[in-house]
Amino acid sequence: MKGVVLAGGLGTRLYPLTKVTNKHLLPVYNKPMIFYPIETLVKAGITDIMVVTGGPHSGHFLSILKNGEELGIKHLEYAYQEKEGGIADALSLAREFAEGDSVTVILGDNTSDADIAESVRNFKEGALIFLKEVSDPERFGIATFDPADPSKIIKITEKPQNPDSKMAVTGVYIYDKQVFDFIDQINPSGRGELEITDVNNKYVEKGQLKWSELKGYWWDAGTFDTLLQANNYWAKKAKTK
Repeated sequence: MKGVVLAGGLGTRLYPLTKVTNKHLLPVYNKPMIFYPIETLVKAGITDIMVVTGGPHSGHFLSILKNGEELGIKHLEYAYQEKEGGIADALSLAREFAEGDSVTVILGDNTSDADIAESVRNFKEGALIFLKEVSDPERFGIATFDPADPSKIIKITEKPQNPDSKMAVTGVYIYDKQVFDFIDQINPSGRGELEITDVNNKYVEKGQLKWSELKGYWWDAGTFDTLLQANNYWAKKAKTK
């Protein structure tokens, strides 16, 4: 199993902070934001990792992550996303790195203390996405479940105005090698990006999308409010150990 951390984008919602560095290198309590998704992968036994970055500050990752040894990474690679092409476009850059293996993908602004090791060990084929109940489902990709079988997802809708549930797709995914073929098959959305929701729906169409609830804390840190919430959580957790 390979690991991919997606840390591209310009982070415009966090201007002016991201005028000087990449969003994923901003501090979340006492660590750069990107340390958290990397630690999630390493705890799950994934030590062969690619970081996909972009924007004008991509070189900053080298001085912080170096070759990854300090974080428990055995092999670290970087890829550069040249434009704002979406999550699926960023993931496509890991095609050769994956070498036909399955990949666990985490968005670089996701901080979580969830343990996904068992899911990684037991993964065989298809796709596994991690869901979490949220109070503001209109901000996320939201799962619609089969009324006859509530354990089965029948579609994922990106940022729905009238969500069918409050179960949001978190930024943690496990995919088999088909994912790169599915990326090739989708078209840019109205905002000109290749959406990971469309990739997930390709797995739905084949009956190969499974899901698991992400246990523990999870939150993205991509806005001022969520960045503050993440800082507060990790500060409190560190001080109560």
